Amino acid sequence: MAYKFITIILLKPLSLIKISRMENQNPENQLNIELSEEIAEGIYSNLAIITHSPTEFVVDFIKVMPGVPKAKVKSRIVLTPQHAKRLMKALSENVARFEQINGKIKDSEMNALPLNFGGPTAQA
Repeated sequence: MAYKFITIILLKPLSLIKISRMENQNPENQLNIELSEEIAEGIYSNLAIITHSPTEFVVDFIKVMPGVPKAKVKSRIVLTPQHAKRLMKALSENVARFEQINGKIKDSEMNALPLNFGGPTAQA
């Protein structure tokens, strides 16, 4: 899978490190990011729950299956407030780029979590 835009968020101040995709740069000033095959597969999530304290944001990614009233957290990311704000900005910029190319994303308002996804309801 090829991605047209890549946004890199520095979660720690790395003023001496330049992140670049150019090949003809000095290797001392580059950050090599390793992506294992297992992580590259990704984890599907159709629900994110975000909580916070004065010192951190916690984002839980969950996969809810139709007709199943129980779900497990598949991944949890813990961020400082500053990192959460950087992530929010980067995600916003990427959604804007996506919409410029592919058209506006339809935003559906959900008042409650549909545990049955519109399918038949469970009966005892």
